[in-house]
Amino acid sequence: MPIDIQTLKARYIDSCNYWNTVPHKAVLSAFSKAQVHKSNNEESSFEIFLDDIKPDDFCPLHNVFLQIDISEIDVVDVLQKSLCTLDVDSVLLLLQSVSQKLRVVDLQDRTFGKDFLLGLSLGGLACQVLNLKFSHFRKVNMSGKFMQMHTLNLDFSASLTSFGKDCFACMPCLKSLSLCETKISNLWTTNASLGKLQSLVELRFQSCLCCDDTRACPRSADEGTSENTEPSLNAEEHSDVFSNAEDEIMNVFPVGPYHRNHEIVSESDDSTDSEVDFSNTHPAINLLEDFTHGSSLWNGLVDLPNEMFPWGSEDAEESWISPSISRPISRRPRKKHRYYHPSPICYEKHYREYLIASFPDLKILDNQPIRKADKDRAAIIYADNFEYLPYKRRNKESVVSILKNREIKNKSHYSYSRSLAASRVGCAVFPSLHPLSITSNSSIRRDDGRKFRPRQFEYHPTNPNLMVIGTVDGEVVVVNHESEKIVRYIPSHGAMNIVLGLCWLKKYPSKLISGSDNGLLKLYDIQQIPPTDEGVYPRGACVSFDEFDQLTSVHVNSLDELFLASGYSKHVALYDINTGKRLQVFTDMHREHINVVKFANHSPSIFATSSFDHDVKLWDLRQKPVHPCYTTSSGRGNVMVCFSPDDQYLLASAVDNEVKQLLAVDGRLHLDFGIAPTGSSQNYTRSYYMNGKDYILSGSCDEHVVRICCAQTGRRLRDISLEGKSSGSSMFVQSLRGDPFRDFNLSVLAAYSSPSSSPEIVKINMLTSKDAADKESSSNEDSLQRLGGA
Repeated sequence: MPIDIQTLKARYIDSCNYWNTVPHKAVLSAFSKAQVHKSNNEESSFEIFLDDIKPDDFCPLHNVFLQIDISEIDVVDVLQKSLCTLDVDSVLLLLQSVSQKLRVVDLQDRTFGKDFLLGLSLGGLACQVLNLKFSHFRKVNMSGKFMQMHTLNLDFSASLTSFGKDCFACMPCLKSLSLCETKISNLWTTNASLGKLQSLVELRFQSCLCCDDTRACPRSADEGTSENTEPSLNAEEHSDVFSNAEDEIMNVFPVGPYHRNHEIVSESDDSTDSEVDFSNTHPAINLLEDFTHGSSLWNGLVDLPNEMFPWGSEDAEESWISPSISRPISRRPRKKHRYYHPSPICYEKHYREYLIASFPDLKILDNQPIRKADKDRAAIIYADNFEYLPYKRRNKESVVSILKNREIKNKSHYSYSRSLAASRVGCAVFPSLHPLSITSNSSIRRDDGRKFRPRQFEYHPTNPNLMVIGTVDGEVVVVNHESEKIVRYIPSHGAMNIVLGLCWLKKYPSKLISGSDNGLLKLYDIQQIPPTDEGVYPRGACVSFDEFDQLTSVHVNSLDELFLASGYSKHVALYDINTGKRLQVFTDMHREHINVVKFANHSPSIFATSSFDHDVKLWDLRQKPVHPCYTTSSGRGNVMVCFSPDDQYLLASAVDNEVKQLLAVDGRLHLDFGIAPTGSSQNYTRSYYMNGKDYILSGSCDEHVVRICCAQTGRRLRDISLEGKSSGSSMFVQSLRGDPFRDFNLSVLAAYSSPSSSPEIVKINMLTSKDAADKESSSNEDSLQRLGGA
């Protein structure tokens, strides 16, 4: 027989007497309400607010909770409105003492801290609804059991950027998930994580004005449909779960003008290929950094279109009303449904269609029902704008099946390698990210005790293991990036300078050109430079050229005869490598300073320049470049330009994610990659071809993401999010290069938002998952320890 409510109440009073404490009025009231419900043949709920419970009340209440599962009480709701005085362990014990009848857990106090969240994620809960607004999660990685939970709300968790790969595997019954105004931004990793939720039918990254939970907006019925208009969860399941949410939100975010109070860290107003340390954060993320600054902009002062992907879409404004407003105003007529509190993921182009196509069982997204017409449209847009697998592969293949097909069909090695790469990229949604130890390990230092601070880097053209790094302190370091050993070290010469230009020679791959911001230009032959720094080099090991003031980039032609230098001027200098002389200075080639100059890969006299005057120009040395072969303009200032490996195309990158592929022969637009802008005038973008001409990689200094796009179709293959090495840190792209010898491998020169942190080079292997790389690293460390290694 279950314990009746009156008996359980009496036991609570006895327990209070035992612990020498007065029965709490709130607990007695909860018993009385449960008794009334029971007598009226209604669901008997025991509702307790943690705000009312003091440390002295814990033991008697805990004793009651241990017996509730065998009592007449049907459900238990544990709620919170204001500050809770119980410690973390006590709250966890209370929640976990109810194993079957726990219904709603609604905790909105930000003072519980990370220890509470860690204990909760590891221990699990038996609740049906978990509300953890304003939590301190940076990465949700729940491993405990949440077997009964059907609703999870993590709205306004401003630190939340990502999910663990298997964090939702422990929630088989989860139907509704809300993530408004978090920092979730990556479509691909989010898709992979949420794919574990087999029961998910309602998802929200932004909210409708009149809706305080994940159900379909009542006004959606006005648009007229006969499909999927009903919410997938019963009204009883949602009743009073998130009460007064809109009032609470408006109190937290008062309406008023928004002002940026965040420190902007930058060395100068430069946007060259030398990759200056611009550390502004994504505008959508800035607004989430600290709630004390207010967020009225998200509270409907700017009216957004019904579909939330305005940045970069054909319906978006190209310019902003003011620097403080970083979202475009829609040109569309206003619709009935307006979105509020969006997470950054909502600003990804075709965000809604991507999610609808990825989750065929999803019924409600952002309070809007998903109809058959929505699914049909999403399927078309997904096929036009996204690549499921590389090289247009439609289905994942196992390595075993690929090997069998190779044996049976005798496919070429090229076809085999493509199939293998597609298979491995498809399995590594969370790719391996490995910081190069020379730039990240504090134990690897120079003689004066300081760490190496990279500013520029280039892969070697013929040796797959070598890379040259130029530092903020004027050093040139040749490293084996596989063994992570220093091969050659060339110290800074003379006054303090920053290495901004590096270029290997192709026919003589032991030689490289180095250029610094103070104008120094040198050619080094690393074969003639001793492995240790002796300060004296043999003749021919180092050649100096005439200085080029305020230098930012250098590039060598395909015959290793000439190189060009550009900088903070409108001029370009031409040098003869064999004689060491400057041949000519081409003046006033642009109306503003020239960010980058690049020779073609196969034509020794053809080169291109890009400038902040919005122009990209192609030149021919044979015509004594007074007039360009052609000029093509961008909508914003051009940050850089480069040729495709076969010289068929020019890849031009302008400020704020404007990336276009031009026909090299005449400059006509071949492909606009359509990457959504952020609205920042200092979001300097760099783009390069990966190994070959099939894919391009792009990154910007205001964002912590690298985008991989197909160079033939423009379809997005994958976004790779950069994670900082410490909690709460963000990394931003200063420069990036594809590994010329390894498919889908690249390296990123990344900077932290903190001015005290040094930039570092991060190697990314898209063919290996992060988990596999971590296991391999752990295995190697264990082997070293068994062998007595450090």
